[in-house]
Amino acid sequence: MQFSESWLRQYVNPSLDSDALGHAMTMAGLEVEEQHSVAPVFTKIVIAQILSAEQHPDADRLRVCKVDAGTGQELQIVCGAPNARAGIKIPCAMVGAELPPAEVGGKPFMIKVGKLRGVESQGMLCSGRELGLGDDHEGILELPADAPIGKDIREYLDLDDQIFVIKLTPNKADCLSLMGIAREVSAITGAALCAPKWNVPAVSFDEKRKVIVENKELCGRFSGRVIRGVNPQAKTPDWIVQRLVRAGQRSISALVDLSNYVMLEMGQPTHVFDIDKLNGDITVRWAKAGEILELLNGQTVTLQGPDSAGKMQDAGVVADQSGPVALAGIMGGNHCAVSDVTKNIYVEAAYWLPSAIQGRARRFNFSTDAAHRFERGVDPQNTVNCLEYLSSLILEVCGGQAGPVDDQVLNLPERKAVKMRLARAQKVIGIPLTNTIVGDVFQRLGFDFKQDSDAFVVMPPSYRFDIEIEEDLIEEVARMYGFENIPDIPPVASLKMSAKAEAKRGIHLLRQRFALQGYQEVVNFGFTDLESEKRLTGVAQEDVIAVLNPIASQYGVMRSTLWGGLLNNLKANLNRGSGRVRLFEAGRVFMRDSSVQEEPGKVAGFNQPQKVGGLAYGSFVPEQWASANRVVDFFDVKGDLERALDPLQFVTEAGQHPALHPGRSAQIFLKTISGKTVVGWIGELHPGLQQSYELPQAPVLFELDLDLIRDLGLPQPEELSKFPAVQRDLALVVKQNVSAQSLLDAMAASKQKFVRTIELFDEFKPKSGSSSMADDEKSLAFRVTLLNTQETLQDPQIDAVMAALLDAVEKKCAARLR
Repeated sequence: MQFSESWLRQYVNPSLDSDALGHAMTMAGLEVEEQHSVAPVFTKIVIAQILSAEQHPDADRLRVCKVDAGTGQELQIVCGAPNARAGIKIPCAMVGAELPPAEVGGKPFMIKVGKLRGVESQGMLCSGRELGLGDDHEGILELPADAPIGKDIREYLDLDDQIFVIKLTPNKADCLSLMGIAREVSAITGAALCAPKWNVPAVSFDEKRKVIVENKELCGRFSGRVIRGVNPQAKTPDWIVQRLVRAGQRSISALVDLSNYVMLEMGQPTHVFDIDKLNGDITVRWAKAGEILELLNGQTVTLQGPDSAGKMQDAGVVADQSGPVALAGIMGGNHCAVSDVTKNIYVEAAYWLPSAIQGRARRFNFSTDAAHRFERGVDPQNTVNCLEYLSSLILEVCGGQAGPVDDQVLNLPERKAVKMRLARAQKVIGIPLTNTIVGDVFQRLGFDFKQDSDAFVVMPPSYRFDIEIEEDLIEEVARMYGFENIPDIPPVASLKMSAKAEAKRGIHLLRQRFALQGYQEVVNFGFTDLESEKRLTGVAQEDVIAVLNPIASQYGVMRSTLWGGLLNNLKANLNRGSGRVRLFEAGRVFMRDSSVQEEPGKVAGFNQPQKVGGLAYGSFVPEQWASANRVVDFFDVKGDLERALDPLQFVTEAGQHPALHPGRSAQIFLKTISGKTVVGWIGELHPGLQQSYELPQAPVLFELDLDLIRDLGLPQPEELSKFPAVQRDLALVVKQNVSAQSLLDAMAASKQKFVRTIELFDEFKPKSGSSSMADDEKSLAFRVTLLNTQETLQDPQIDAVMAALLDAVEKKCAARLR
């Protein structure tokens, strides 16, 4: 919300300077995001009149002007503006004047006596942009004919007036108007509130335009009147234009300007139709499928009807007998817009239910001031009052005669009393309160209330949609009491640093491990789009957790995997020229789970585990002369995980996942004393998804349960052996469909006494007919490390162990010694 200080002080004028006023508003929850003068600092610029403007003898685009600046003598100034002519009044920078810098951070521009093409110039005639009043620099700024010559331009145009830009929270819809801000300032400072006054227009004829409201869940109140004989080309008063400009609105025409002015001042959006372009009665209803409307911004929209569930997808409309003429509460149509030839108008002010406006403008890819207000809530009791105010301004500026107000009250929100306990307010705010203090706060805010022992029962005003529960009233007490007046009291309990859990790995250490493997961390929203969620997880639509109020269509559901965000990150990097990408993310995912009960940190029916996921794309190492360039594969990423999760040991088993390549994906199992625990997945992206994401090659993905991989257990120390370890190699021939892990498991299950480690170090697959091995066989070589901590191992002991290992794999895996 942007406005000028002078406009605000017309309705409430506290004895505070500009800075103190801005601070007071910020401390009461109306954060002043920006505060600055109308124009930047400059000096010695006065109002002057051009007495004559002659062509420069040596330049076609320059004029030599004689100027009266109130100094008692004529000044000669060379000017290149095309509108420089005798008789007009303009801003004149005298010699020695300092103009604002041309760019941010630049130095002020000093005016000196100089020569332009051989002709002396004793000053400068200024455009609006040179004074910091806008971007117009096509000509010098022309001032009204009655502007006093010699007067300082800052004083004449009130350029020291402060512009406030307030950052409003969504619940403060009552402050989207000057009167709303003025009410707040009056309550904060205690200054008297002076509401705008006007004369109620006299009714000159009995004509009413029939309005039929078909849907009460769309429009709760509709007020309108006919005004005939207006002059649409009338000039908008300068004081209204000035206020609009300083509120960030440009002047368009008198009728539009007055409608915008009432919206900014009173908070009630209105609309003016050319009644001669309306065809028959007016109908307020939901849009029908296929209806087309050309809007005031030139955009043509095709409207949609209800979906299969009967829910409206588009906005409501104001329609005549030919079809829609405006999007209800959002924007008017071009068909019935007022123009320079308009003579008769229909002025409407309505209360559109917030639920009928919220999110509707977003579908059309624009937003409007009207929709911004209606979707947050507009005072339904002020509709006729604002209509009368706008009518009086139109009759005063544009002339004409007004008909009676047609007011239909259909579905106004029911306001319920809210109770606030004094003891509860003291506990929440943390300060001692009395009935007197609280009563004074509610009185200043204009709340109707009554006391019930140590509780207050408050009836919220019609313009305060945010007062619904006890905590809302407690917030009002805290705001008006003053956040800066609440004392800083240190906590009573002493703080104690908790010792790190020795058996758990910290998340930051895990992040560091992945970073050391070359992965960069990303942080994505917990939301994703429905199609990606279904493709990546294969869940049914009814199991997807939908967001009730998504911030955008691509964030409509909660994610149950981290891969969707990571793949979007990959796509964004590839689009910007990256050829090798390593990414990981640690965050929560969201899944339905009826077994989850309500408790601190948990929501009944929903499981929210923490996961760590990542992907690798491109070459397995950065391009270099010492290594052949090849694409990263399953085993490269598996190795990255082994190094990142060390000392935890995991195994992989082939498995099927909707998002992964059917033949190149596996489940990850963590080895524990009791067996194996599933902790995640690893594999290449499914070819169908690779095509959907338009990726030249498939990335390798992984996702792990964060809580399981953080649990390291306590280390078990043991004494270093005085005796040497012994290594033996075991080369085994098995069928090609036998996994190396099954051999390792078989050997581990035999539980040989002296075996410390068994590692696979070689794989051999023969070419057809070139070996004693069959075509469907392969050779796997294992290195077995043996150690006896009590004595040196002897050959008979070693041979017995190796024979037992060979016997185990022969029985369980049909292996033979090569």
